[in-house]
Amino acid sequence: MSPESTDIHPTAIVDPAAQLGAGVRIGPYCVVGPEARLGEGVILKSHVVVDGRTAIGAGTTIYPFASIGTAPQDLKFHGEASSLEIGAGNTIREHVTMNPGTEGGGMITRVGSGSLFMVGCHIGHDCQIGDGVVFANNATLGGHVIVEDHALIGGLAAVHQFVRIGRLAMVGGMTGVERDVIPYGSVMGDRARLAGLNLVGLQRRGYERAEISALRQAYKFLFLGTGTFQERLTRLDGDTGESGPVRDILHFIAAASDRALCQPQASETA
Repeated sequence: MSPESTDIHPTAIVDPAAQLGAGVRIGPYCVVGPEARLGEGVILKSHVVVDGRTAIGAGTTIYPFASIGTAPQDLKFHGEASSLEIGAGNTIREHVTMNPGTEGGGMITRVGSGSLFMVGCHIGHDCQIGDGVVFANNATLGGHVIVEDHALIGGLAAVHQFVRIGRLAMVGGMTGVERDVIPYGSVMGDRARLAGLNLVGLQRRGYERAEISALRQAYKFLFLGTGTFQERLTRLDGDTGESGPVRDILHFIAAASDRALCQPQASETA
């Protein structure tokens, strides 16, 4: 790529081996390592560090003092050639940290496209993050966490390693999440409890009223009905079609996981 297609501040340190797409802008005092790949139109505002085998997708903007791709915070890491892949169109605000993968987790951390990571968020090693997610200030993920598309993680929330956060789920601020959160679920509390469905998120994403009604009925039956949880799960599985939001929840529950499932308090409804 010709030097004329990029804008690099004279105080920035960019390794000659780094790959820079057209229109990349690198601000004052940034440091970009030799194995970094910055897609077309990526903007590093100032004082940003991009290190390791890190690929950043087109149109992503990263704000001051973010640390992207430096060694994972894992005592088992011994310098293996792991990587971090970040999709297109993300906004990564000040002091965000994102770490690459490790040998124990598939060697790669993935971040999707079109997401917002507010000030001070941390994406731990081997995490897998979907598209269109929002992480509010200082939200923190341990290693190996999965966050599916359009989930929202509230400010100061902390997610335990290996936890899964389902599609369009919402995690309340200051919530400690130790168990998996179903798609479309809403959790809160110092130790997360399932408090219902993310109804506002469903409406904003354009889900039909009939779909939301079906979700509410399924939620109440599955989590608040009579009989054992497994009995209710089996019955709901037999009564549900092969696609749709309710099926998303059933697939999520059926998938292998290292963590238990977050459950509501008995008195709470969707």
